[in-house]
Amino acid sequence: MSLQLRSYTPADDHDWDAFCDNAIQATLLHLRRFLSYHRDRFYDLSLIIEDDGRWVGLFPAAVHPIDISCVVSHPGITYGGVLHHGSLRGEQMILALELIRQHYADQGYAKLIYKAVPTIYHQTPALDDSYAMFRMGASRIRCDLSSAIDIQRRLPVSDRRRRSLKKAINAGVEIVEGRHLLPELWEVLVENLSRKHDLSPVHSLAEIALLAERFPDNIRCVCGVQGGSVVAGALLFITPTCIHAQYIASSETGYSFSALDAVFEYCIDMASKDDKRWFDFGVSTENAGLILNDGLYRFKSEFGGGGVVHEFFEVNLQGLGHGA
Repeated sequence: MSLQLRSYTPADDHDWDAFCDNAIQATLLHLRRFLSYHRDRFYDLSLIIEDDGRWVGLFPAAVHPIDISCVVSHPGITYGGVLHHGSLRGEQMILALELIRQHYADQGYAKLIYKAVPTIYHQTPALDDSYAMFRMGASRIRCDLSSAIDIQRRLPVSDRRRRSLKKAINAGVEIVEGRHLLPELWEVLVENLSRKHDLSPVHSLAEIALLAERFPDNIRCVCGVQGGSVVAGALLFITPTCIHAQYIASSETGYSFSALDAVFEYCIDMASKDDKRWFDFGVSTENAGLILNDGLYRFKSEFGGGGVVHEFFEVNLQGLGHGA
């Protein structure tokens, strides 16, 4: 195998998404149909990895939105990584990432941040890139902790979560699914984030509605309704191996009778019925992974989950310019 790189252009969009359909660690986040919703926010530097003109890998990337000397794979999504169908293993992965490193160095960039795809999204083991990071002398600069349930070997659910589920059922919480509930869920989410963390959602309602329309089979809205109003809910991203809770929210009223417990049990059952291996609650860390919200992590873990990490590596590009 003789690998070469070429820069992605918008003319590659269709072939890019078709390649992702069979890549062993790609999710909807890697698709150009997803990335294009905020295309104007980033200066794209994505690469296509070829072997004698045949596509063997993709590298979604863009310039860091604040530090223009830095390339990130990818600043607009949770994780990026090298995507492939299985051929970039061992030495071939090392070679691919060495070529990528040299390419950006030749363009004058100082560093590369590599956001690895968490293992729960791999359709088959594919950690060759993490090994390549080690071989290249990369530094692990960030590590976030998520809680995920292995659907095939779910750990025992805590007594507290069992009691809370009964509380939600007794309060008459009804589980309703559908995109039509997005505006109500977003009202709860915006109020919840503002009250608890003085933050706003990463996505606006208009953006998430657009994405939900583009990916009707991959983005689902599940809400707990009581008295005709949405009191809790989760926005789910569906991947080949995992259902991921991208957003989770509850109103004060919903908290009073544990409405989220009913929502989560519905979502976990959905993952089982859809033959997924994992249900992922998302990260419980703050400040680039340096602070663990232990109460939030414990709450998620009590549903029968265990720890999954999101790893970020930094590769120094200085001194490598022009094939040095």
